[in-house]
Amino acid sequence: MIIGVVKEIKDQEYRVGMVPSGVRTLVSAGHRVLVQQSAGEGSGIGDGEYQAAGAEIVAAAAGVYEAAEMIVKVKEPLQQEYELLREGQLLYTYLHLAPAPELAAALLRRKVIGIAYETIQLASGALPLLTPMSEVAGRLSIQAGARCLQKNEGGRGVLLGGVPGVPPARVVIVGGGVVGTNAAKMAVGMGADVTLLDINLDRLRYLDDIFGGRLKTMVSNAHDLAEALAGADLVIGAVLVVGAKAPHLITGPMVEGMKPGSVIVDVAIDQGGCAETSRPTSHSHPTYEYSGVIHYCVTNMPGAVARTSTFALTNATLPYALRIANQGLKSALQDPALAKGLNVYRGQVTHPAVARDLGYTYVAPAQVG
Repeated sequence: MIIGVVKEIKDQEYRVGMVPSGVRTLVSAGHRVLVQQSAGEGSGIGDGEYQAAGAEIVAAAAGVYEAAEMIVKVKEPLQQEYELLREGQLLYTYLHLAPAPELAAALLRRKVIGIAYETIQLASGALPLLTPMSEVAGRLSIQAGARCLQKNEGGRGVLLGGVPGVPPARVVIVGGGVVGTNAAKMAVGMGADVTLLDINLDRLRYLDDIFGGRLKTMVSNAHDLAEALAGADLVIGAVLVVGAKAPHLITGPMVEGMKPGSVIVDVAIDQGGCAETSRPTSHSHPTYEYSGVIHYCVTNMPGAVARTSTFALTNATLPYALRIANQGLKSALQDPALAKGLNVYRGQVTHPAVARDLGYTYVAPAQVG
């Protein structure tokens, strides 16, 4: 198979879809890997490293798209990339289609085969390709929130961990999954007063055990969430419904009831955001204010720590890329976990949550081909 790796063009997106060790693995298995010139520079990987691993360097993205049977990316294609996609071409990347009707329509129109990292799901419910970036985003959310709380950034001027004689900031985390857990690790480690809400009592018991009383837990409901938000300095939105648009658990009136200068970091923004007042932002313009509350809603947070993120991501994505290349798509999709990653196939929507949220007819992966 001919595999293509292109340079990401999203605002300040410095990750790249594959590292040299991944190239070497694929080339050793008999495949060709085309890498766009300078694709890895943002992650500190030079063209020479890719060439030494067996990659062929291609000057422009168009050349990679034209020749490759499978495109390996990090983020979803942007509008200027739509016309480069070919019918029947495999697109292996984060897609987040449920809140992106224009992107979904473009992929359907181009009749590409889209495999989304974020919906590949094991029988246990784990999301092996989303997890590493959720870990990064969860940890980064506290760094970003701590910075936004600074007065010079528009925040309340509160130090997350406080100092002797002055209480720490109150951090509220909505969602106890991978993002929420990693956010809690960082916030607790920095000395904040941390409360985490989730609807799953078993998950709350688990988190209570592993944090040893350093984390407060609450069952999430509208009443208790509103009360928690009213007292919060920093709120982390960490809600996930696999493949689907995130529910707006944090309503406009809840935000209006928060303290002026408090901060919301909505990590769920890739799936539309879990705050009703959230809208996508970029690393160039990461924040805006609504009703006196600072909102940080960057859609590619892990791109800020590109080298760490790129290597963590490739560790997870490479085994599935190799399986597709070695076995061919039809055979590889016999793996139920990978089949759940198939979102679109030659003009058909093949993920139930995407079909439901965007109003398309759902076609099961087993029925395509």
